[in-house]
Amino acid sequence: MDPFKNSALTSILVISNMAHAKEFYVKKLGAKIYREYGGNSLVLEFLGNWLLLVTPGGPTKDKPETHFTPPINKHKVSHSFTIRVQDCKQSFEILKERGVKFITPPVDHGAETRCFFHDPDGHLFEISEYRQQ
Repeated sequence: MDPFKNSALTSILVISNMAHAKEFYVKKLGAKIYREYGGNSLVLEFLGNWLLLVTPGGPTKDKPETHFTPPINKHKVSHSFTIRVQDCKQSFEILKERGVKFITPPVDHGAETRCFFHDPDGHLFEISEYRQQ
């Protein structure tokens, strides 16, 4: 028996400012709004996946010792997203025109060209083009 039959995986990102996050994910990355509720949660469909943006919060009855906080230091990463693209340099230029700030321009590593950016709260994203050798 499959415990996840007909299920979907959602990634939760804790953000500090809902307006800034909404602007970034919808206007710059092209995510689609699925649902907003309470002014502190936003469900997005992004590249066939679900992202749930939430503002910081403390423990609840079902997670009594858990605190939701945005990243403290964007230079120390415990989770990141990789977006496989057809043309890394072209995707970089489009996102750069939309105001996305990259750590570096695309770097060619032979079979792979990639570059990285952060969302307004420091969550790390990579765009990567892989070419068969």
